Amino acid sequence: MGRPPTMPAEDPGTKADGKPAARDLDRGLLPSLMGYALRRTQSAVFADFAATFAAAGEALTPGEFGLLVLVDRNAGLSQMALARALGIDRSTLVPILDRLQGRGLLVRRRSPTDGRTHALALTPVGAKALARFAKLVRAHEARIASALSTAETRTLIELLEKVRASSL
Repeated sequence: MGRPPTMPAEDPGTKADGKPAARDLDRGLLPSLMGYALRRTQSAVFADFAATFAAAGEALTPGEFGLLVLVDRNAGLSQMALARALGIDRSTLVPILDRLQGRGLLVRRRSPTDGRTHALALTPVGAKALARFAKLVRAHEARIASALSTAETRTLIELLEKVRASSL
């Protein structure tokens, strides 16, 4: 089925509004910048993550998934330790915790060793949800790494960790 006869054929280098298509933009030095490549890759990875969860009828961000994993794997983790582990400040963390607690995925309890802090834990509902989420994340990871071998994936993760560590 072709284009309706009243519509002119588009120049493959332009969109319908006459502006250049993104793939044809002169990006100058941007493609040679590691930060630019990382950001574009992060956007694509996060978009696939969101699409994976939306298709499964779930709503979760990559950051929320990481938070749930850390709480699950570190019994009684404090909010401050979690914020440090995630590389975010407490004022950013609290609304995320509020949202996840509101969904019944985690609880905050007074720490038995320090009454000034809260110990975090997954609820039974949160533990079941995390198991579902982990399956979705594994499928997402397999898809985004499908062009890489297992060794290449490991190497990429190691290289990214080197970049992160050198940026601290």
